[in-house]
Amino acid sequence: MSEEILVNVTPQETRVAVLHLGAVQELHIERAQCRGLVSNIYMGRVVRVLPGMQSAFIDVGLERAAFLHVADIWEERRNGEPERPIEQILHEGQNLMVQVIKDPIGTKGARLSTQISFAGRYLVYLPQETHIGISQKIEGEEERELLRKRLHQLMPADVTGGFIVRTMAETAEDVEMQADIDYLRRLWSSIQSRGNCAAPCLLYQDLGLSLRVLRDFVNRDTTRILIDSRETYQRMVEFAKSYTHAVHDKLQHYGADRPLFDLHAIEDEIAKALGQRVDLKSGGYLIIDQTEALTTVDVNTGGFVGARNFDDTIFKTNLEAAQAIARQLRLRNLGGIIIIDFIDMDNAEHQGAVLTELKKALARDPTRSTVSAFSALGLVEMTRKRTRESLAHVLCETCPTCTGRGEIRTAQTVCYDVLREILREARQFTAREYRIVAAQSVIDLFLDEESGSLAQLIDFIGKPVSLQVETTYPQEQYDIILL
Repeated sequence: MSEEILVNVTPQETRVAVLHLGAVQELHIERAQCRGLVSNIYMGRVVRVLPGMQSAFIDVGLERAAFLHVADIWEERRNGEPERPIEQILHEGQNLMVQVIKDPIGTKGARLSTQISFAGRYLVYLPQETHIGISQKIEGEEERELLRKRLHQLMPADVTGGFIVRTMAETAEDVEMQADIDYLRRLWSSIQSRGNCAAPCLLYQDLGLSLRVLRDFVNRDTTRILIDSRETYQRMVEFAKSYTHAVHDKLQHYGADRPLFDLHAIEDEIAKALGQRVDLKSGGYLIIDQTEALTTVDVNTGGFVGARNFDDTIFKTNLEAAQAIARQLRLRNLGGIIIIDFIDMDNAEHQGAVLTELKKALARDPTRSTVSAFSALGLVEMTRKRTRESLAHVLCETCPTCTGRGEIRTAQTVCYDVLREILREARQFTAREYRIVAAQSVIDLFLDEESGSLAQLIDFIGKPVSLQVETTYPQEQYDIILL
């Protein structure tokens, strides 16, 4: 299956699009001023321990203190020893080596772990562990055991720490895995040598997005990697020569005049990925709503009419929607709790087929997810691991007019608010005149449909009321000036 990776670079940001059979599956954006923090290692200082929550806040030098739960604290345990509460492990003022496992999202600070790990192309190094693990995506017990034996043979006698074998290792040569081991051990030594710095301080920063492409995104299906910056291309070539030999031949510099993302219609895909509605080829559509607590996906038939009967129409729409939903979750990087409202199906076999299709489509997503069966209300609940902000949160901000509600009060509603506010003011203060300063739509309503309501108020309070348009005001904003 053909897969391409496009790397678009400007001085301000790097953008990466992963294409599968020509369709965009993933979008990654890293801006120079706000790189992601996941995998960064810090020497932090404990600023507060909360026994009731079994958690602590750690100062790692970021804008907000980071969060550490007792479950993310690594301790070497002996057989039979119970887990200790956090107040017996940490105390305020203590220095602690920590790693970011979740970027700050919304109002929440970064989430931390004291179990250190960092990835090469084929292996993940766990300096505090001793075991060898195999990626869950590598299937077949025989294959897993063979990889475990290969790694044991390659590991130097003096090696400390454990490893997790990544999926890319299935096709790796021994020399490539050996180079990965050496690289990861050197990296850990350099991190330890900086561990005496005054907390808080940064000990290790993960690779930038362009180099993470070579380490994390490329797989056996990747046919080429197009880069539109010669400087970035050269840097990626040098990295590939040192650490990812098999990827070197897939790197290509794109130097044509037409922008790389325009050539593959990526800009259009980004615009669509920020929209609420996703049209399906059949004529049906999805409505995707992202909130702080969860994401909801509603499936609708739209203009799709089945060839045989209504049940067939619903089934076909839901099957297509299952594939589209998996792609949209990956494209928009939606995580956390996700509720999918498929069109109601009475046939249990149809429900099973739709659920199977959804799981099959999600299996291509490198981010871990779990899917539950249809609930009594016909909803599918699922979760998708969230480690960084969604595409919408990276590229957009809350609308200043509706403050994120997605709706604004009508001009008529604002008019009635204004009338009530003047009445309150008249009862508390004595003024010669009241002036309404509001948006054009509100003032127009007072001059036309609501002129009678305004006249009644003037008659009741016995004071004149004047009107003034403020062109910079959104519809909901107004002021009452006492003259």
